[in-house]
Amino acid sequence: MSHGCRAVQWTPFKKRFDAWMLAAMAAFLVSFLGVSAWLPPAGESYTPVQALIRATGTLAFGMLSLLLCIGPLARLTPRFKPFLYNRRHLGVATFTTALVHAVLVLVWYHGFGVLHPLVSMLASNPRYDTLAGFPFEALGFVALLILLLMAATSHDFWNATLGARSWKALHRAVHVAHGLLVAHVALGALQSEDHPGYPIILGVAVALVAGLQVYTALCASGRLTDTVAAGAWLRVGALQDIPDGRAVVVQPPGGERIAVFRHQGRVSAVSNVCKHQGGPLGEGRVIDGCITCPWHGYQYRPEDGCAPPPFTERIATYRTRVQRGVVFVDPAALPPGTFVPPGTAHTA
Repeated sequence: MSHGCRAVQWTPFKKRFDAWMLAAMAAFLVSFLGVSAWLPPAGESYTPVQALIRATGTLAFGMLSLLLCIGPLARLTPRFKPFLYNRRHLGVATFTTALVHAVLVLVWYHGFGVLHPLVSMLASNPRYDTLAGFPFEALGFVALLILLLMAATSHDFWNATLGARSWKALHRAVHVAHGLLVAHVALGALQSEDHPGYPIILGVAVALVAGLQVYTALCASGRLTDTVAAGAWLRVGALQDIPDGRAVVVQPPGGERIAVFRHQGRVSAVSNVCKHQGGPLGEGRVIDGCITCPWHGYQYRPEDGCAPPPFTERIATYRTRVQRGVVFVDPAALPPGTFVPPGTAHTA
């Protein structure tokens, strides 16, 4: 196979991506510390540790916000799809940066008392009944635990062990972590820092992440065809409206989405969910006769939903037919790997 239906490996591209990512992180930290030393907060002297705490916290929040933007941006333009292949590395780097921030906070503010630093942090401020003085550190700690869980389960071993659906559901907790960090910053840094950069960064990040998520969700719903029942079958639309090598996605009432592909005048339908990480197969295309997932290149034959040998992944298939130039699909899923003769424009 010319395209990668294989586990994500440490390719030269990933090495270059990691090098650029680490260089960008280092440049941000150096710039932040330099500006902090040159322009310290009014009434405060420059303290390297405190500046590093601010720098790592800002960087971790920015990286997590960027991480949540990659998926929507990749759906809007293929230019961002290469970043999908490297989200794990960016996610692990985000967790590492957040961990450094948390360790510095514990050591600097809670490491010199009689209590354990973690106990001191959680017990020093019990004012959970008010927004003024709310213990924002606890919100950051819970977010860090979520990022730890996702970083620890980022390997393909956990994807295979938990299953694509469970693994994907678990990693959607990143949205919870981001929400907790928004509250952590709003109730923490924004209450004590006078610099206008902090509310600007927070506002832009929230607007960008939320706006992209909503916009791509609306676009995705717009790409779904208006499915009309024809007996037990669903009307997909005109054959000529399905681009060659591409798919349209239909949503059966109460069922899973179905990707209906057209390739060389034939029509095939498969599950819209990739077995690897639950990627949207309907947003991919047919390459070398195989449906290719846009996320990591996993491939499936359109007629039986099987990955080409030696790979063993299989997805559900669906019966299709074409009548008078209109494509229909049976919403009843067949067992994964079931061969279905492709529908053609001559099918009655």
